[in-house]
Amino acid sequence: MTGREDEKLARAAVGALTGQLALAPKPGLPDPRDLGARAPLRDHGALRWSAKALAPGLTAMAAAARRTGEPTAQLRAELGAIGRCTEHTVGLAGGGHRGALWTLGFLVAAAALTPGTTAAEVTATARGLAAFPDRGAPRRPSRGSTISARYGAAGARGEARAGFPHVRRALTALAAARAAGASGPEAGLDALLTVMSTLQDTELLHTAGPHGLRHVQAGARGVLEAGGTATAAGRAALLALDADLHARAWSPRGSAGLLAGALFVDALPLTGPRPADGRA
Repeated sequence: MTGREDEKLARAAVGALTGQLALAPKPGLPDPRDLGARAPLRDHGALRWSAKALAPGLTAMAAAARRTGEPTAQLRAELGAIGRCTEHTVGLAGGGHRGALWTLGFLVAAAALTPGTTAAEVTATARGLAAFPDRGAPRRPSRGSTISARYGAAGARGEARAGFPHVRRALTALAAARAAGASGPEAGLDALLTVMSTLQDTELLHTAGPHGLRHVQAGARGVLEAGGTATAAGRAALLALDADLHARAWSPRGSAGLLAGALFVDALPLTGPRPADGRA
């Protein structure tokens, strides 16, 4: 792998993130409708702009993985340092994307370590990287880790250390929706709802508590059980869920970041089949 390929991986990751942002309607999340009448705290246009600031850091992560050649504690420490610098840069550009940076950082590094293999190998390599402690991380617990400990949720760290099971589930949902004739955006929305239906989203736990999380999970399942976003009934259920979450100011941001990770892996030139059952 060369420096140009490192940049290509980073561009693919940013493209996956902006592709996630472009999907609409996303329940409780920023989307292109924010350019019109809606005015959330952090709108779609600002997030698209700040997403571009991830590219240099993701390129550096790919390059670090390529130089190291295997998952090691040293590489994990380097990824953590690059991630913190990138988070600062993104903050200067408008902020956001912290969860997506975590997910995409591991997956970009894993893809650089295992070019042209399978989705299962990429997520397994990411799991190996996440197993090492980040020796340079601040000792003060983050909000996400505090919420994870309080409610027993896996959180971002647990998701990575498990090999991103919700990324794999999203890949399965993408494939199933496409096979059923859904359009690209419809498949993406079905994948998002699949993640939302089971993820213990620490952002939702923080803002809505366990009852609110269960409410969102049930709403996402309801859309899928109605036939998904490619059907009239599913679309109506999606619009109702979207209106409900925006009215409550509940935002499943953890699910959005994991969908970006799935869209990135989906775009890679992999040699093997995509996950068929979410257990790749």
